[in-house]
Amino acid sequence: VMRKGRDIIAKAPTGTGKTFAFGIPIVEALDPSCREVKTLILAPTRELTIQISEQLRLLAKFKNGIRVVSVYGGQPINKQIEALKRRPQIVVATPGRLIDLANRGALSLESVTIAVLDEADEMLDMGFMKDVRSILDRLHAMEQMVMFSATISREVMDIGWLYQRDAVELEVLPQEESLPPIDQFCLLSYGGKKLSDFISIMDANGYKKAIVFCNTKRMVDDITAFLTQRGIPAEGLHGDMKQSQRDKVMESFRRGQVPVLAATDVAARGIDVSGVELVINYDIPQNTEYYIHRIGRTGRAKRHGVAYTLVASVTEGVRMDEIARNTKAEMTKLKYDSDGCLLPVT
Repeated sequence: VMRKGRDIIAKAPTGTGKTFAFGIPIVEALDPSCREVKTLILAPTRELTIQISEQLRLLAKFKNGIRVVSVYGGQPINKQIEALKRRPQIVVATPGRLIDLANRGALSLESVTIAVLDEADEMLDMGFMKDVRSILDRLHAMEQMVMFSATISREVMDIGWLYQRDAVELEVLPQEESLPPIDQFCLLSYGGKKLSDFISIMDANGYKKAIVFCNTKRMVDDITAFLTQRGIPAEGLHGDMKQSQRDKVMESFRRGQVPVLAATDVAARGIDVSGVELVINYDIPQNTEYYIHRIGRTGRAKRHGVAYTLVASVTEGVRMDEIARNTKAEMTKLKYDSDGCLLPVT
């Protein structure tokens, strides 16, 4: 559909190949001799921007002369201005940094014919509606606008109504073959017991690579410090960190130098790290979509994954029941027996 030049609103679960779905038609259509930006891809986070760029560069290896540049906040802007002087045909960007570069005259959007909004629902939920509209209003040569989203929110529909023409709606259903094989458990655990339960789960099963998701930056820092004190190498990832720090943490985790990554939901979407065996929801996610994206960090490429959610109260138990219903997940509730072993609740 994208090859035909149609505008698209695509709804698809995480891990179903969205980047290549738009990346392959884009690279195929580009003229390597072109010296102008022809394709603009907007993403909500720096991490996702970097990941999309890396995937597109893999595709560009099959077509000499295709240049991809990523621009995002948290990195020195002068470095990105220098990169743009290489005259890329594809720019992958977060909205704020893109507007900054365009206002400085370092980036022209006059020749952009294809615009892609990746993780559109997340980007608009994060408050980027005004920035996204400001950018799209500058794309006077735009011929095709494509949105990929895990959910079709009211904001996504509004952008489609304003900027798309007769858009084709595509949906990848979360059927059995596209769902990662993830065993899902929940365990009543509260206070300081949460950390000891997490360590017990790691030790008992010999997990070597885990992500612990928290709702606050402070909790990320607390867990990282606690694990480090216990002799378990751990790093934290949240929005208050400099981009250079975040890049270093992610690289260490990808390489397996650090077995545990504690993170807020900034790391939940779009981060593709191979070999994550375990996801722990230390805090109950704020909604069902966050839960789906969190546990989707394990079970990548159809490998087997495991996700535990630590439930601290009856209220949180009710919320987990609701998440299980909404996701149609087989959620196994666990409890400790008299010997301290975890067993399913019967």
